[in-house]
Amino acid sequence: MLINWKIKKKRGNHRPSLNYKIVLEDFEKKLAVPSIIIQSILPKIPNSHESFCLPGTNERDSFWKPEKFHYISVPYFKTGELSEFIRLPFRESRKYPEVEESFKSLRYEFEKTVKQAYGQEPFEYDNELEISRKTKQTIAAKITALKFLKNANLN
Repeated sequence: MLINWKIKKKRGNHRPSLNYKIVLEDFEKKLAVPSIIIQSILPKIPNSHESFCLPGTNERDSFWKPEKFHYISVPYFKTGELSEFIRLPFRESRKYPEVEESFKSLRYEFEKTVKQAYGQEPFEYDNELEISRKTKQTIAAKITALKFLKNANLN
C-alpha cells in the first residue's frame, strides 16, 4: 500500500486542504484483503463547506475543541485505489502532525489484515473413489460366472 498526501493552503484566511491517494499493490489486491476503515485523529471542523475561517470564528475561536473526527479507509481490493479530500482546521503554526499519525494508524491496521490473509495458505486436494472391495467381492462371483458362461456358449 502506498499513501501519498499533500496539504495545501492559500494565502490569507483560507483553510488548508488535505488531498490524499491510497493505492494497493498487486499482491495486496490478489489477497482479497477487505477494506479497513478507522476513525482518524483528523478533526472535523465546523462549517467545513467553507474554504475560509475568519479570526475568532469556528476553529479559530480560542475555546474550540474538536468533538468529531474523520474516518479514513483503505480502498476496496477490487478497485485498488482511493483519492480523498479533507478540509483541515486553520492553524497559525501550519503544523498537522495528526495527518501522518492517522495514516500510520491506518497502515498498521491494514498490515495486520494483510498478514492474517497471507497466512491463509493455498491448497489443492485431489482424490478419487472407486467401488469398494466388499462390493467387488459380492458381485465378483456373478461377474465371473457370466463371463464364463458367455465364453462357454461360443465354443
